[in-house]
Amino acid sequence: MIIAVDGPTASGKGTIAAALAEHFGLPFLDTGLLYRAVGRQVFLDGGDPDDAGDALAATSFPDALLSDPHLRSEDTGGLASRVSVHTSVRKALFERQRAFATRPGGAVLDGRDIGTVIAPDADVKLFVTASAHARAERRWKEMRGRGLAVALEDIEADILRRDERDSNRADAPLKPADDAIILDTTDMTREQALAAAIVAVEAKR
Repeated sequence: MIIAVDGPTASGKGTIAAALAEHFGLPFLDTGLLYRAVGRQVFLDGGDPDDAGDALAATSFPDALLSDPHLRSEDTGGLASRVSVHTSVRKALFERQRAFATRPGGAVLDGRDIGTVIAPDADVKLFVTASAHARAERRWKEMRGRGLAVALEDIEADILRRDERDSNRADAPLKPADDAIILDTTDMTREQALAAAIVAVEAKR
């Protein structure tokens, strides 16, 4: 069983996808981490994330980079959104994601184009979303919990910029697949969102 979980930044899709993988005993791939690694590598190389050549060169990042704690930072998230607009970068990472999705027994993948590009043949497609304000509040609380002082309005502005960039890029824009189940978590607790996702998958099995 292949489960595709898509959605904008800070919607909770990663948490939901990881929980679904654990619940159904499936391997899990956070595809956004691959793009974060590319963005981080561009930074380490002193390159320009808006330059297609610099971004493509960074797709050869070492596997060890995937465990770099800096990948989870807001700055790296912004770099990931910027490098992901390049068609060459998306092509370079496509096979890696597709191979994971089609492994025997199935898998759970989360990202922004899993149900539309990486695994359009997925058995279950979820599109997890929430209002920009709700997503900003969640990220703000998470960052405060890590001792980081960031203004809520700055986080919301960054989320809106990422939404605009991700939704309007020419290649594999952020959008729900035609047959995706829309899960709006704006007014849901974490537990309610996980329960709703499990019910949705069970209904499709």
